[in-house]
Amino acid sequence: MRTIARAVPPRPVLITAVALTTAAGSLLLQPRPADATPRPVPRRGSAPDPAIREGSGPDRYAGRAPVTAARRALTATVPRTDPGLGYPRRQILAPDPTNPADKSLKLGLTPYHALAPRLNSLQQLGDRVSAEVAGVSSGGHRLYLVTVTAPETTAQATAQERMRELIENAPATAAKSSEIKTSYKTPVLFDNNIHGDEREGTDASLDLIQQLATANDTKTKDLLAHSRLYFNITANPDGRIAGTRTNANGFDLNRDLITASQPEARAIRALTIDKQPAVLLDLHGYVNGTLIEPTTPPHGENYEYDLFLKNTYANALGMETAVNALGYTPAKDGVSPAQIPFRDQAEGWDDWPPVFTPQYAAFQGAVAAHTVEIPLQVDNSAYDTLPTSELHRRAAINVAVAGAAMRATLNFARSHRGSLIADQIEMFRRGATGAEQVPVSPLTVPGVPGIGPEDVYTTEFPRAYTIAPDTAGARLVAHLIANDVRVLRAATGPYVVDMRQPKRGLANALLADGQDISDKVTAMYDISAWSLGRLWGAKVESAPNLPTTPLTTIAAPSPVARVAPHGDLRLPLTDPAELAALNSLLRQGIPVRRSADGSAIVPEPSTATARAKVTEAATAYDVAFEATTLPGVTALHPVRVAAAVTPGELFALREMGFDVTPVSTDILNAGFDWSKADVLFASTELEYDDLTPTARTALRTFLSSGHGLVGRGVTGAALASTTGLLTATPVSGTEEANGVVRVVNSGPVTTGAPPYGFVYAPVWFTGLGAGVHVEQSYATGNPLLAGHWRTRADGSGGPADAAGRPSVVSDTRAVLFGTEPLFRDHPKGELPQVGRALFTMAHTSDGTRAWAHASSGSVEESR
Repeated sequence: MRTIARAVPPRPVLITAVALTTAAGSLLLQPRPADATPRPVPRRGSAPDPAIREGSGPDRYAGRAPVTAARRALTATVPRTDPGLGYPRRQILAPDPTNPADKSLKLGLTPYHALAPRLNSLQQLGDRVSAEVAGVSSGGHRLYLVTVTAPETTAQATAQERMRELIENAPATAAKSSEIKTSYKTPVLFDNNIHGDEREGTDASLDLIQQLATANDTKTKDLLAHSRLYFNITANPDGRIAGTRTNANGFDLNRDLITASQPEARAIRALTIDKQPAVLLDLHGYVNGTLIEPTTPPHGENYEYDLFLKNTYANALGMETAVNALGYTPAKDGVSPAQIPFRDQAEGWDDWPPVFTPQYAAFQGAVAAHTVEIPLQVDNSAYDTLPTSELHRRAAINVAVAGAAMRATLNFARSHRGSLIADQIEMFRRGATGAEQVPVSPLTVPGVPGIGPEDVYTTEFPRAYTIAPDTAGARLVAHLIANDVRVLRAATGPYVVDMRQPKRGLANALLADGQDISDKVTAMYDISAWSLGRLWGAKVESAPNLPTTPLTTIAAPSPVARVAPHGDLRLPLTDPAELAALNSLLRQGIPVRRSADGSAIVPEPSTATARAKVTEAATAYDVAFEATTLPGVTALHPVRVAAAVTPGELFALREMGFDVTPVSTDILNAGFDWSKADVLFASTELEYDDLTPTARTALRTFLSSGHGLVGRGVTGAALASTTGLLTATPVSGTEEANGVVRVVNSGPVTTGAPPYGFVYAPVWFTGLGAGVHVEQSYATGNPLLAGHWRTRADGSGGPADAAGRPSVVSDTRAVLFGTEPLFRDHPKGELPQVGRALFTMAHTSDGTRAWAHASSGSVEESR
């Protein structure tokens, strides 16, 4: 993490905050003490650790997820309970088999298999605790939701749901409701263990639930009478068990909230929509001293940030006081004082993208939302090298710190429940009425120190967006609805997103281009642009006015599936669903040929069985097979892919229906059966120089016998060069650069692709050899549409250097990408480029290419 100390005045007492002291009885519950003998540990400093960025760097666990995990992620749904059911809702949870390999055990923390019995026992302590299954992870483990509240009858629960709906859907009425002011229970959500090797929030939650279940003091009773407390016990059980940051598919779930490719992320999305928390705490590790948001600039431009900052900063002060009051010191315990990035740092820990849980929750009604990074490292090298006693000591301190942050948050929610709900109502009111955002300033957010021009981020909301009703549009509309964004439509015509709606901030965050913020800050924590409007392949346009045609709110997009009744059938292959449909047909033996324009041609089905299979594929993937007179040129065959790729790329390949076998340097050195593959896709974890002579020979034999290579980035280009498949020199832009870029498509692989791409550590190509074709180039001028892309200190590596340069190149034996078309399975409109490339480079059973390369000649890069 690159941080600069922010110059601020002495820490003031926030005017809107309640005094939180450490005197006896001032907290609802007393903190759990560290139960191991304290010993000093090296101080890691008060600045955050370097940012963990996924995408371009090596990943030792990349691309090895089993196909069963991908299948489960692609098909899993989130169970919903009846919101009118009363509390408690006791559900006896079946125990899991004891797993002595659970990595939590070494830390003295609760293993996953002990959770169900513990939750069952907590439910027996009284009538305040309810445990439910909120979903299933990619690895097949149950996700547990615990609700702690005073008992509710069915009628009372129904009334709570009615008030919740009123707050979102009729905020002007809700603001005047005396019933809401006196009776609505403030929703608070604690999200734990989203990174599997950051476990202590789970254990702190279990301890807190137990105390809340039995405490009889006045403050606890008042809290539970006026609040619903929700605990996502472990958001990532796969990683908790395995000791990995990621889930069973290799995904960092705290980067997946806007894509929601993983069932765990979809479960969090459902919780934030259904429970509509006013306050959210996301427990992480490890930053010493404890890092408590709000964040540094840049701040998400679509927030009602004045409401968010007021409450988030106030709660942060209370958490800081509670954590520091535990009495840990650098000398005695190795624990530094807590820090609040907004106050204590200048940049490097931002809230710009809504990929993180608290930032996503801010668009769903949370007016106080925090990442809290507990202090003492017990993951990675610490886990492997420190004595068990030291790991236990650190983990116990971390549990105590997490517990202190949680209890302070409960104090804040109890003391501020009226203003929290009022601000949530105001957030929804602004969206529904199209009110202007209120820029933060010392006047609009009094009492928050250090607010300056660098903190002001707002945007202009269009009146509406329109979305064309094709396959890509239907997928985007379904995604918007799943995110609780309202979509309208007349009987025919495009879909319409009216931006005067309660959750306009999320709608705009998903659909707008975003900003080029390269000149705003020197460093960003993660991605800086993500536009679904530009990257998902749908035809999205902003509109100054609503259509005059009467519109109605829809619950789902209209099906696109269609099969022409007569003639040959054409599938364009410009959408990942179309690639999935094609691969499904090929696996079933349906004849398919490619056409000169790169689309797939299904000869008119000659039997009822063949037509039924085509119809099934159209319905399953919601694609249209239109009648065509285009001739099929070359027969297509199923493609088996050997892939040395990132987890996101592996998942995207499987989403498109390819048969994928993960490979790496280690796997090839151990002896890989190349007869199982038709083409190689390489982007990471495959270094030719590290292969044994035998593995090199096997790889060269595979490639020289007609099997092609699809490569991404420097790794893919190096492999193409070393094996003599394609001559091109990769040039790397700045490593931190990422965003949405303008591109010009010029080849068969990119036919039908959007004129936008996504980059993360962008690459372009020079020195193209004879016969190398430019499939795509970065646009001239400034190719960056939105994101963060600066030059290096010496002035190199910026977007001006990439302008007009090739971003995707091909030859008869290789296709190379300098962009990130499969990044985290996010840019859906870019995925087909890789699918087409794989078919282009695959060797078929009859000795010919599955997809002949265009003979348009080479295009030399500009001098």
